[in-house]
Amino acid sequence: MTNFVLVHGSYQGGWIWGPVVERLRAAGHTVFAPTLDGCAERRHQLRAGIDTTSHALEISELMFYENLNDVVLVGTSSGGMVACRAAEQSRGRIAKLVLVDALALFNGERTRDIVNRTAPPPIGLAAGPSREDAAKSLFAGLEPAVLEWALDRYTPHPVGCSMTPVKLTDFWDQSWDATVIWCKQAVNPGEAHQRRAAGRLKAKWHEMDTGHYPMLSMPDELTALLLAA
Repeated sequence: MTNFVLVHGSYQGGWIWGPVVERLRAAGHTVFAPTLDGCAERRHQLRAGIDTTSHALEISELMFYENLNDVVLVGTSSGGMVACRAAEQSRGRIAKLVLVDALALFNGERTRDIVNRTAPPPIGLAAGPSREDAAKSLFAGLEPAVLEWALDRYTPHPVGCSMTPVKLTDFWDQSWDATVIWCKQAVNPGEAHQRRAAGRLKAKWHEMDTGHYPMLSMPDELTALLLAA
């Protein structure tokens, strides 16, 4: 039995991992897929000061209070930054780190330094594309029924997670048992960024011929990769 902690990305909640959670639990594993502060069903807790550092503290404290060890920590999209910070804070609890089409920034970098966006910098406490734009970009390529299901759950993301620089002390100087999974049909964060992370981490490399949300488009295949990581 393995302890999995799955970290979601922008405009999501723990719901994004639903199909993968179902498959991992059916295989007998312990799985946590929490929704982070200010997101999805916790959007009413939105406030100033939420960023990847505060999100990472949530994940670190989850692992502490649940007394989780030998954790396979998985981050997708902007949740990659959260996973890296949480791994750094809880080094002794992490067995493996998996980045699924994820942002893995160096200390001091911001999402907008890496991700290509045509929209101006966000303002306010949370921001995100309209439902129509999300359907054409973020969730493009999903089957119609899955697309509608995802759009019904899509919510804006705390702006601090993209505008506040990442804080990492020695994550990139440590040795990790890591896997990087690149989704070939996704525009962002892109192959070059993920190969940079894989090279620095000396990580195993996998490619999936799908868009940015393989947990929805190819849950069987992604589950198999997580189990083999």
